[in-house]
Amino acid sequence: MRLAVIVAVAALAIGVPGSAAAHAAGPQEVCRITDPAVTEASGLAALPGGGYLVENDSNPEPRKTRLFYLGADCSLTRSVGYPTTARDPEDLAVDRKGTVWIADIGDNSPLTGGSGKRRDTIALWTLAPGAKNLKIHRLRYPDGAPRDAEALLIDGSGRPVIVTKDPSGEVFRLDTPLPTDNADGAPLTAVGRFEATHSGTSNPFGFLGDGFVTGAAVSPDGTRAVVRTYADAYEFDVPDGDVAKAITAGRPRVTPLPDEPQGEAVAYTPDGRDFLTVSDQPGPVAILRYTVDRPVPSPPSPSPPAAPPPATAGPDRTGKVALLTGAFVVVAIGLVAAVARRARRR
Repeated sequence: MRLAVIVAVAALAIGVPGSAAAHAAGPQEVCRITDPAVTEASGLAALPGGGYLVENDSNPEPRKTRLFYLGADCSLTRSVGYPTTARDPEDLAVDRKGTVWIADIGDNSPLTGGSGKRRDTIALWTLAPGAKNLKIHRLRYPDGAPRDAEALLIDGSGRPVIVTKDPSGEVFRLDTPLPTDNADGAPLTAVGRFEATHSGTSNPFGFLGDGFVTGAAVSPDGTRAVVRTYADAYEFDVPDGDVAKAITAGRPRVTPLPDEPQGEAVAYTPDGRDFLTVSDQPGPVAILRYTVDRPVPSPPSPSPPAAPPPATAGPDRTGKVALLTGAFVVVAIGLVAAVARRARRR
């Protein structure tokens, strides 16, 4: 949250106006989170059986940094605490096995409101189906340099993929087995970069908001992935389960998310058709639903019917016609000769 405040002040200081971008019909409010325990929802997921998961951003009171289960009406049903203090949770995901993943990957620099001591490792927390306690998995960037990140995806092989916010759009993946309760961070692999565009979609941070990656998600069937900024959602097709390749080399479909107060979360609906978002804000905050405009593939054109073969007289028919014609000529000549002979005799 501190980063967003500083960015907003910077945008106002340099006179960045809110852009007026054309966009489709606005989102539908699904429900409103009113429980005071949910103070800064920076991650969101829809549960297959109904309801939602959200997690609070970092909080001066560690007991408020929790994972929350919400009903279909956004009412709080239960929450899960961390066994040790989580530093800065920023995103969450539910994989195809039902395991909940929380991305404890935030790390603001001093320029964006963080402390002078930045993280040596980042962490993922998991909650397996039926488990009561979260497990920690510590990771590190390959060059050892700190980064602020807010986006997590789980690919078709169950590998976590992280997209950074600062520097914007760096993509990292864990290519080694996931460690548990480890002290030294397992090294991530640098895969590439996600490239946001200057869309002009109206958002509180002007053109700066176009570029900051604030959340991500994979569709329930694993065939699509979305990466969001403060301004837009970029959806990619994932035909082979390789999410990192899709978001670094694929061609996205862009859905504007205009004027969200501080949009830091995105999720798919359980049917995978639409996007859900929520803003990292204190107090009551709405879960919004966006209809995604995807092109309908054209049916294949029917093949033209094969032209019938040209009608030709077969060899037998041609031979019979020639034979009859020749016989007729011979008979006619014979008749003419016979008539001539009879005429001379007279």
